Amino acid sequence: MYVCLCNALTDEDVCRARAAGACRPAEILAACNCRAQCGTCARTLRDIARAHAHELADAAD
Repeated sequence: MYVCLCNALTDEDVCRARAAGACRPAEILAACNCRAQCGTCARTLRDIARAHAHELADAAD
């Protein structure tokens, strides 16, 4: 699913960036060689990053 239409960024792209260590929306965009444009995706990027962090924490338990 597209998360950022301005950059044609998908949820899979975001998950790969998150797995590589990007935590914040700006870091995720940078890891995907993108930059913030309209800002509409920031909340979704943050939510995906948080969900990924929770999954990692649950897996560690």
